[in-house]
Amino acid sequence: MTARRSAGLLLFRHAEGGLEVLLGHMGGPYFAKKDAGAWTVPKGEYASDEPAWEAARREFREELGLEPPDGEPIALGEVRQTGGKTVTVWAVEADLDPADVEPGTFTMEWPPRSGRTREFPELDRVAWYGLARAREVIVTAQAAFLDRLAEHSSPSA
Repeated sequence: MTARRSAGLLLFRHAEGGLEVLLGHMGGPYFAKKDAGAWTVPKGEYASDEPAWEAARREFREELGLEPPDGEPIALGEVRQTGGKTVTVWAVEADLDPADVEPGTFTMEWPPRSGRTREFPELDRVAWYGLARAREVIVTAQAAFLDRLAEHSSPSA
């Protein structure tokens, strides 16, 4: 079995209260009533023959329905999530209005074992968060990306 890999882009901007990052709330019925641990960097899986950077940009388009922003990418490295997936992320400084997002969708059987399929948004909403609040809601393993971004953006970096 091939190891599952995802790549994504973490947008950030400088705001009055410090750095803010754009996170997406995972769509579908399993995350509908969850907040903590249900927000993620916009990302998606890719095959081993696709470069991770290209996958990150493609997935940004698919997840948010917008072109990935131009800007100097900051490699934030990889993390391994509890389910075993390895996630690679780049940060890009950019601003966008969450109201402009038109998320992609996925189909799954719902309710389970019902034989019926339903379509759900990949991300049911996106929002800008300060780093402290982002740490409270992001998928646990992905908090490392916030720390790496903060370290990269500090005046002594």
